[in-house]
Amino acid sequence: MDGLLLLLGRALGVGGLVLCVVAGVVRLAGNYYLGSFALATLLQAGVAAVVVGCFFLLLVLAGRANRL
Repeated sequence: MDGLLLLLGRALGVGGLVLCVVAGVVRLAGNYYLGSFALATLLQAGVAAVVVGCFFLLLVLAGRANRL
């Protein structure tokens, strides 16, 4: 279970970071939309993915502390 949570946490963190960077770069290029999505929406989705990834990693750390 720890391995799955670690994998999900890392994947969501990296994916969210990439989404935030893409939204930021496209916005700095002067666009408000990427395809049919507003860049603010993509930025919020990226931040949400990073937060969920952090919670998964925190669950792994809390589980290890309880086993000691």
